This record gives sequence, C-alpha cells and structure tokens, in this order.
Amino acid sequence: MISIPKRAYPVALIAGLAIAMIALAALAGCSSNIQSAHGDAGKIKVVASFYPMADFASKIGGDKVQVENLIPAGTEPHDWEPSTADVVDIGNSDVLVYNGAGMESWVDSVLASSDRKPVAVNASNGVQLREGGEEDESVAANGAQSHGTDPHVWLDPENAKIEMKNIADALSQVDPDNADYYQSNYQANAAQLDALDAQYRDELSKIKNKTLVVSHEAFGYLCAAYGLTQVGIEGLSADSEPDAARMAQIADFIKANGVTTVFFEDLVSPKVAEALASETGAQAVELNPLEGLSDDELASGADYFSVMRDNLATLTRALS
Repeated sequence: MISIPKRAYPVALIAGLAIAMIALAALAGCSSNIQSAHGDAGKIKVVASFYPMADFASKIGGDKVQVENLIPAGTEPHDWEPSTADVVDIGNSDVLVYNGAGMESWVDSVLASSDRKPVAVNASNGVQLREGGEEDESVAANGAQSHGTDPHVWLDPENAKIEMKNIADALSQVDPDNADYYQSNYQANAAQLDALDAQYRDELSKIKNKTLVVSHEAFGYLCAAYGLTQVGIEGLSADSEPDAARMAQIADFIKANGVTTVFFEDLVSPKVAEALASETGAQAVELNPLEGLSDDELASGADYFSVMRDNLATLTRALS
C-alpha cells in the first residue's frame, strides 16, 4: 500500500470548498428539475387527464409539445384515480389539461400536494354546463338516473371548440414564442369542428326517430345540440348497473315508442344493452362517447374527428 502523507489545509480553504460543492449540488438539482419539467428535445410537456383532452392538446400543440395521456388505452375514465407515479408525473409537467365539469375529482387534491405546480387548464371553462338526468318524462319519474353536472361536454363540437381554445391559450401562456403557432392550429381545428357541426345538423335534421336509448347518459350535450332526446339506462357514471325495475321500465319504453336500437359503449360491457335488445326485438349497436380509444383504434389512426363521423353514420342508420 502506498502511503500518502497528510497535509494540513487552511480552515478557510476547506470552508470555501464545502460552499462551492453545496452550490454545485444546488445548481445540479435545479438543472434536473428544469429538465424533468420538459418533454423530449425541449418540447413542452403536457399531461392530459384522459383521451379527448390528450387528442385536443396534440392537435393544438403539434410538434411543439409532448403529450401524455394519464389513462391507459381502453380504460374507462369516470372513476379512475392517479397513482403515486402519476402524481409525480403531473408535478413534472409544464401543463395539465383536464376536462373539468366534475369529470376529474382528483385534480384539486393532486395540485395541492404538488411542490411544483404545472399550468392547469380546465378545458370546459366557459362551456354552458348541463345537469344530468334530463330525459323523456315518461321514464324520468321513477328512473335510476344520477343527477349532477354532466361532464361529457366534448361531444358537442361547439363545446370542443371552447376546450381547444382554452388549451391554445394555456400553451401560448407557457410558450409565448410559439403562441402564433398554437393559435393557428386552433383556427384550423375550429374550422374542422364547424364543418363537423354543419354535417351533424344537416344529416340529423332528416331522421324520423329522435330518441336515443343509451347505456349511460353520455350524450346529453350532443342531443341538446341536434334536437334529440336521450334516455339513459343508467346515469352519468358508466360503470353502474340498473336494477330489475329500471330494466322493465326501459323495456316498456322501447316497446311503446317503437325504438329499434339500444346503444352501448366500447369501454363497458354491452350485456345490459344486449339483454334489453333481445327482450324488445331491438338491435344493440355501439355508439362511442370518446372517453377513451383502444390500442387498435389508436394504431389505425382514429381520433376525435373520425370517431365523431363514425358516430354520425351510426346514428343516421339507426334512427332513420
């Protein structure tokens, strides 16, 4: 073993080195925090609460943002809660985009517990919100429908415009150098939403049957926009199940009103809709509330606009 002779260092030098090391450590910590708060290649990191918010943020942010959807593909979002890792991810983002209107009950507590708070965008801010449980009076009196604010605002293209504008304004605030880019993307998507709205108005004005029997009350805004009536087997939450009395009530309504289609969703079991269809001679057909897309749908390039057009085709066939 080589023996290294001890040397005596002045106390002042030792103290100076210690202070320098502490300063370097602090700078490294700051650098780490800054880096973790941005996406790849310096992009703005956006965390979205569920699929439509992620899709809207991607459309507005384009190649300037890195968007992460918190909820895995194929997961029903109504009662989803973030994990510890999700909370950390939110804290390390630049922007959190959420729908609001009662959809994400966890947002306030997560933001309150985060040391580093992202810019939080309540995308439905400015939307005229509706109450759930509004349906045909003949099935409302004894219905099992839940009441409260209806969060499904994105299914009306006019509301989707408001949500995209809120996202564009937030990104412009966080990244002012690219504000014109975000606002331009908003204008392009707003034009597509106007065209989609016009198509819905034109085609749904021609249908004879104006009543939708649906597995849960996700389509209130869409129905209000286009003169339709929604009858929900269950209320605003997608994962509840009706009791026998409610099933009998809906079955009687279907028979009495000549309803030919019962609509179910892709993220919940179709068994209730299929049972009602079988009992009443109706057909069970999928209508997508755009709460989330499957891996296969995402891989095929499906998005808000393609699914909304598919929904329109489904409604036109089923209600004509």
